Amino acid sequence: MKALLVHCHPAPDSFTAAVRDTVVGRLTAAGAEVRVIDLYAEGFDPVLSQAEWRGYLDAPANRAPVSDHVEALEWCDTLVFTYPTWWYGLPAMLKGWLDRVLLPDVAFLMPDAQNKTIRPGLTHITRLGVFTTCGASRWLTAIIGSPGRRTLIRGIGFLCAPHRRSAFAALYTMDSATPRGRKRHLKRVDRQMKRLLAPLKKEKL
Repeated sequence: MKALLVHCHPAPDSFTAAVRDTVVGRLTAAGAEVRVIDLYAEGFDPVLSQAEWRGYLDAPANRAPVSDHVEALEWCDTLVFTYPTWWYGLPAMLKGWLDRVLLPDVAFLMPDAQNKTIRPGLTHITRLGVFTTCGASRWLTAIIGSPGRRTLIRGIGFLCAPHRRSAFAALYTMDSATPRGRKRHLKRVDRQMKRLLAPLKKEKL
């Protein structure tokens, strides 16, 4: 198992960092090879430049500005995100990572003469995990439409293996969560990870 964890939070001592550490602990216990991309720690530039935009469809040259990240994405079979939900969605840093790294001929294949729509390019990824915190309540997040979950679990999930396994956990009303509630959530994350990493069913021949 080769796991890539994309972590996005500006503070190294945040609760999101505790979630990240819980995920890494479970991956390590499962014997996975683990790579962590800490977007803030490395100073990742989330801005898709004009030059990158103009060369967006020019594969494989479009990989050059983010080649290390693309290599890590192509290397993994398990992809996990840890981040805080801000304004019901992804932090700009993480959204920018998607814009710059999930490129044509990397994450998806563009339409062509035989295909009218995009096709999945991450079919080597069989496990997808998403772990976040939300200032809003569960019901308010649901009313808004849970855009972060939609983008990662549904949007990126569509690009992964057809029979991928997914896991999601969010700590809602984060700002009023008690230490006991936060500890309980970390146990929830651990359970979700354990389920995510369970052996996959073999496909029928």
